[in-house]
Order: sequence, then structure tokens, then C-alpha cells
Amino acid sequence: MENIRDYRISKGVKVEDLVRQMGSAGFQAERLARGVEVIRKMREEKATIFLTFTANMVASGLRSLFAKMCELRLCDVIITTGGAIEHDFMRSFEPYHVGDFGMDDGDLRNKGMNRIGNIIVPNDRYVLLEKEIQSLFNKIYAEKRSTNPSEIARELGNATKDKGSFLYWAERNRIPVFSPGITDSAIGLQTYFFKQDHPDFVVDVTGDMKDLADIVLNAKKTGGIILGGGISKHHAIGANIIREGMDYAVYVTTSQPWDGSLSGARTNEAVSWGKIKKRANHVTIDGDATIVFPLLISEFL
Repeated sequence: MENIRDYRISKGVKVEDLVRQMGSAGFQAERLARGVEVIRKMREEKATIFLTFTANMVASGLRSLFAKMCELRLCDVIITTGGAIEHDFMRSFEPYHVGDFGMDDGDLRNKGMNRIGNIIVPNDRYVLLEKEIQSLFNKIYAEKRSTNPSEIARELGNATKDKGSFLYWAERNRIPVFSPGITDSAIGLQTYFFKQDHPDFVVDVTGDMKDLADIVLNAKKTGGIILGGGISKHHAIGANIIREGMDYAVYVTTSQPWDGSLSGARTNEAVSWGKIKKRANHVTIDGDATIVFPLLISEFL
């Protein structure tokens, strides 16, 4: 066993040096350093890397890091929520604001503002989204009357010129963005509105399943950088059942496993399902992704 070592931090210390010291600091610092090693191994072994995250993270400053991952081709597949797609697109045109967890929500409602923790999203951002989505749906409907989530993501990525957008870089680098629960979002609500006048219009959430399965089955090895939980997390590890599990996995979560939730499940639980291989290299890091993720990927950017 390695000895616990005290931090040696001085003014101007590099992030990579700090993360390296975490490996012998204990607790979650050691887990974070181990996560860096797992990601390094994924890259060395040329694994197909699945990056998953939730909508709230795209509302935060993590958005640009997801974009950088796509720009540098540090991931091969993105699996996320409909909310993540809409936040990324709306922020391509207008900013969100820093608020406070203790703000008066009734007052925010009266002012036309929505709170995500301590992030504020004004209502007019959704007015912008409605205009763009309805235009996109009209274009698709005129051509074929049916679409799937990855196509919507590509079209929105093509519609923005913001290089801080993960949709922008995913579209240009041909990184597929899968969103199996896209209807649970403002995009889903806009689909409902569009179908009032176009009842035969279809957003086929099963339409991406073959493309995803082909990626999984044709990969030499697979690895997951799984931020948060929910459908994004499960769709990635669940798809890997057909190859008897991922070879590498790094989870970052603030959820606990005691209630049996998928969001709180550790990597070892996925082994029992065949979602992660028994001999896989994997680690779970307990912590807020807005703090953990920048440290986790700093050396690769």
C-alpha cells in the first residue's frame, strides 16, 4: 500500500501537478486521480469513448468543456438529455445568469425567470428556442415528415456559429449526439405544439438505436465518462450490455446508492448487470461535476 502524502502546493502550481498529488492524498482526491488514469488508459487503448451528462451541467460553465471534448475529438459519442441540447443551443445566442440557491422563487416567477440551483434562465431564451425549433420542424416535415433525436442535434449544431457549443463541434466532427429522452424537454413541448397542425409528424426516439448498437458492437473497446445519472448514464451503460459491458468507466456523482437509484449506483453495481466488464478498469468519484470534471480532464485539453 502506498503511504498517504501531504499536499505540496505553492503559488502558481499547475493543475496537472495538483491532480497528480491527489493520488496519494486519500478520500475522493485519490478517486479523482485514479479517474484520470482510467481516462488515460481509455485513450491509450483507443477505446470508443462515451461522454454522458445531464441538462443542468450544460446550463453551467461545464458547457465549454463538453465543446472542447468534441473539438479535440476526446470523445466519440455523446449521450445526453433533451434539456442539455436546448440549453446548449439557447446559450449559443444569449447568456444565462448567476443567481443564488436562496432566491425568492415566487419573485423570480413574476419576473419571468427560471432557477436551476443558482443559475437563472430568463423566459425569453425559450421564445428564441421556439422560433428555431418550429422552423427546423417545418423544414424536416417538408422533406420527410419524420426525424430522430440525433438528427435534431445535428441540425441545431449546424444552425449555431458558437464555438463554445458542444452541438457545434459534434456536428462538424461527426460525433453523434443521442438523446433517448428528448421529449422530456422544451424540445418535446415544441414537438407537441407542432403536431397540433401536423399530426403525422414523428420524432422517432427508437430511430437512433441501430446506429448506437453498431458503434458499440464495432468498437475494439469501449469506455464511459459518465457525469451524473438518469437516462444519459443508463443509455450508455445499457447499450454496452450487447458487448458484455464497458472496458473502462469513470462515474462522477453526487447521488447515494442506498435507495437503489441508478443515479447513485456505483460502477461495481453495473458489473452485476453486464454493463461494465468484470475485469474492467473503473472508478466512481463522489463530487459535484462542476468541480470534479475540469480537474479530471485538464491534462487532456
